[in-house]
Amino acid sequence: MSKASASLCVVVHDVAPATWDACRHLLEEIARFGPLPVTLLAVPRYHGERRDPAFETWLKQRAAGGDEVVLHGLTHQDRGAPRGWMDALIRRHYTASEGEFSGLTRSQAARRISAGVRWMQRLALPLDGFVAPAWLMSEGTWTALRGSPFSYTCTLRRIHALPDGRVLGSQSQVFSSRSAWRRGMSIVWNLGLAAWQVRQECVRLELHPIDVEHPTIGLCWRWLLKRQLRTREATTLRDVAARLRPLEQQQHQLGGRETDRRTDGHVARVVQAEHDA
Repeated sequence: MSKASASLCVVVHDVAPATWDACRHLLEEIARFGPLPVTLLAVPRYHGERRDPAFETWLKQRAAGGDEVVLHGLTHQDRGAPRGWMDALIRRHYTASEGEFSGLTRSQAARRISAGVRWMQRLALPLDGFVAPAWLMSEGTWTALRGSPFSYTCTLRRIHALPDGRVLGSQSQVFSSRSAWRRGMSIVWNLGLAAWQVRQECVRLELHPIDVEHPTIGLCWRWLLKRQLRTREATTLRDVAARLRPLEQQQHQLGGRETDRRTDGHVARVVQAEHDA
């Protein structure tokens, strides 16, 4: 497989005002490997926090510079009641009650998705991707997504085109840092996964803001990033997902996206000027 046909998506989760400092530090470390496009999973009201105009201006600047901003839920909190012990294990312990869309009905999911869409529209950000917190989505969420303006979503193991459901297999390389044993196991797992994925079309290196704080995890993801950039082209989830659409849709989307990018760049300059003033 040639480098041109093999992709690496570097994805940063939980991008929000509360994690902003850690996200910027993480992005600075990623930038040491070159001017890579990064996919930023942004949360409009992370744990119920208020909007931050300075953070939102920064998001627009990142998008204007080539990064992709993806809607990553609305609050990143799961307040619903689990259904049975297995559901409780996943939603309360595995995800620490952050799988926001894991138990929602279609109408509940649609309301949250619509609120996130309005937020992105206010910021003039392209509506390409939606990724649920912890990749957990109820059947109601899947139904709501098919009626949304988003063109793709992701699960832990796949990238899904919307609304037709075409898929690309791509198991995420992701770390768990809540305890020492989780950190150790996730390092071993990701090193083995990377070796298994050497001939896979698309690899996703998915990082959380806290991953910049733990030395052993930091060594591992930096090594993975450096090694995989030797044989893969860094790109965004949006560009990988576009390959799943029929050719005529790709051509139509390309023409529209160039117009969107010019418009977004203009809006970003205006917003920055107003912020500086």
